[in-house]
Amino acid sequence: MVSKSEHYSVTNISEISYPSWMIWKKRRYVVAILAFFGFFNVYALRVNLSIAVVAMTELKEVVLQNGTTIHIREFNWDSKTQGFVLSSFFYGYILTQLIGGWLATKFGGKQIFGIGIAVTAALTVITPFVAKQSFYLLIAVRVIEGIFEGVTYPCIHAVWAEWAPPLERTRLASIGFSGSYVGTVVAMPLCALLAEKLGWESIFYVCGTSGLVWFVCWSLIVSDSPSNDRYISKTELKYIQDWLGQQQIKRNITHPWKSIVKSMPVWAIVVGHFSENWGFYTLLTQLPTFMKDILHFELGATGIMAAIPYLAISITTQLAGHVADALQERKIFTTTQVRKIFNCGAYLAQTVFMLAAAYLLSPVGTTACLSLAVGLGGFAWAGFGVNHLDVAPQHAAVLMGLSNTFATIPGIVSPVITGYIVTTPTEFEWQIVFFISSGVYLFGCIFYGIFASGELQPWASKTETHKSAEKKKKEKGAENFAYVYD
Repeated sequence: MVSKSEHYSVTNISEISYPSWMIWKKRRYVVAILAFFGFFNVYALRVNLSIAVVAMTELKEVVLQNGTTIHIREFNWDSKTQGFVLSSFFYGYILTQLIGGWLATKFGGKQIFGIGIAVTAALTVITPFVAKQSFYLLIAVRVIEGIFEGVTYPCIHAVWAEWAPPLERTRLASIGFSGSYVGTVVAMPLCALLAEKLGWESIFYVCGTSGLVWFVCWSLIVSDSPSNDRYISKTELKYIQDWLGQQQIKRNITHPWKSIVKSMPVWAIVVGHFSENWGFYTLLTQLPTFMKDILHFELGATGIMAAIPYLAISITTQLAGHVADALQERKIFTTTQVRKIFNCGAYLAQTVFMLAAAYLLSPVGTTACLSLAVGLGGFAWAGFGVNHLDVAPQHAAVLMGLSNTFATIPGIVSPVITGYIVTTPTEFEWQIVFFISSGVYLFGCIFYGIFASGELQPWASKTETHKSAEKKKKEKGAENFAYVYD
């Protein structure tokens, strides 16, 4: 490990080499930008059905040969059936979180991340054909899509463990994560427009093709690690390696599962992730339907208005990442304080605005409150979202897999619960849905505020690689080894 003074000299050299705005000259930011577009596609592939199902189940006027006019639905699904369709993706998604983290640690995050999105995109292209064949076949395809997309979030932490210096973790991760919300912002109105102009089938063709094009770019441009990148400058390579030091990920690492399960800072991340996703997935899957049934927006306007909250969170995620890193760099707050302030502050505000949305139920007021409730989630991602890399950088991929496993439960449960609650539909039924989300946010705030930490955990400071090296030293003699530990 280099000294702090050497670190600062490397930092200065890195900044002198290229102006800060020339991010395409810095390979770690190229990775972040492509990760952004990766998550852009992840959420476009995920949210498309939320818009498509409105068009697929919409009453359409059909004139028969005898001149009679009737109204029919192409897919005659009630609210409960739609809830199961929308949640089916998450049945597969929950299965591969831990597996994805383990695979990423073993084989590298780049490959698994890319393959997960590519297969999901390919299955999306064939979704219209599948939907017309069988309801159960559609459910099966959505489950398989979830299985492959389930590896994406754990894998990206394996990428950051290789590429992100500690004081740039939040901003680099935020660049990538914000792609999820920009993808939602673009996908919702675009999917609504496609459904109106070209039919609901075009939604899946466009989203799937976009994902496949991204996969080609990701495969050709991004490398597993800085040391394997042929385009990286020597200055940037040294800068990243010196900052990471012994925190650089090891392929033969063994994860201390017992210590992980017993760690309260880990459970704080899990609860924080679960709480944020409950509110987020509730709105992600149900907002278009809510805006059409209660606020009485037309399909095209529904896509545009439903996208506004995600435009807000795409902006706040970027802002939060830069501010969080700046507060740590200037030593205004410790990492633990930054994580708790950003996370708990966001949840308290989200609780308030979700309750306000439940009472207002007007087009302008409700849209504004939901936009703030969702948008402030960007600050939470500067809390729990990168906290895995603080407490255990070498195990961050499996920790993200663990937290996202629990955080996927809302994606399965919330649409089904909403389907059972909102049957008429009435304003009171939707208020119950918003009350539940508010309660979950408040619980997450309290739990995270008590148990979260931004410090490297004792069980994470020792790796299996170190243990095996020490064992070999005893067996063969220290003279044959030149290991140096931090």
